[in-house]
Amino acid sequence: MTWFESIILGLVQGLTEFLPISSSAHLRLTAVAAGWPDPGAAFTAVAQIGTEIAVLIYFRKDIVRIVTAWAKSLVDKEARRQFDAKMGWRVIVGSLPIGVLGLTLKDYITGPFRDLRLIAFSLITLGIVLAVADRFATRAALRARSGGRHRATRPVKSLEDLTVRDGLVYGLCQALALIPGMSRSGSTITGGLFLGYHRAAAARYSFLLAIPAVLASGAYELTEIGEAGSHVAWGPTIVATVVGGLVGYAVIAWFMRFISTRSFLPFVLYRVVLGTALLVLIALGVLDPLAGSDIGH
Repeated sequence: MTWFESIILGLVQGLTEFLPISSSAHLRLTAVAAGWPDPGAAFTAVAQIGTEIAVLIYFRKDIVRIVTAWAKSLVDKEARRQFDAKMGWRVIVGSLPIGVLGLTLKDYITGPFRDLRLIAFSLITLGIVLAVADRFATRAALRARSGGRHRATRPVKSLEDLTVRDGLVYGLCQALALIPGMSRSGSTITGGLFLGYHRAAAARYSFLLAIPAVLASGAYELTEIGEAGSHVAWGPTIVATVVGGLVGYAVIAWFMRFISTRSFLPFVLYRVVLGTALLVLIALGVLDPLAGSDIGH
């Protein structure tokens, strides 16, 4: 991997990590479009550390409160009733599925899951499901504002309503991001919308939930960088990680403002169009679904 490649991939990582369009898929597709080797799952995991540091900085006040309250709750029963302490436990519970499945499916994550056909289907499928979830959430919000006159209406939830069950459901949705194309934020936000949370709450918890998973995954893959036979060296990886973090911070700020007043429709359309274009190019023989990778070699 050259320095130029690392800068471009870092930009792509930062631009796409927090949007519901899958950063891992875009890193893979960027390499294919440029004729570069697949950067691989290890590079993707380590580069995500940079964007996760951006989350730590952006939500630093929330994180300090949550960690402090959670630590206090370990020895103080009264502290366990506090919202921040409960949030700390919910994040831990929600992180379990992706941790277990990530280790169990490691060989698939680094191999078959990087097939462009699977990525294309993932982009389209979650795009459609996200559209349905967003529509569901919009109707729920409108009914809540109308005073709850509809019998089937349930109030739109905030993070204060987060239960252990909801945290676990969020975590199962996050685990779908092990497949490039599904998107960590897209999967968890979609799950949150179906659970009845408003967009900002779903996105906020999605970002907080990603912290343990991404940092653990990145740390786990550190030993894969710079190994003999690998085309990914430490220098370019560090550059990509730093660039991704800087760009990612700006994207978080923009995205949180965007979803406070807008729907996810632009991202839905983008996912479906991109996924469809990939399938068409593969069907026409223009694109090799295993391009740039070592799958099957």
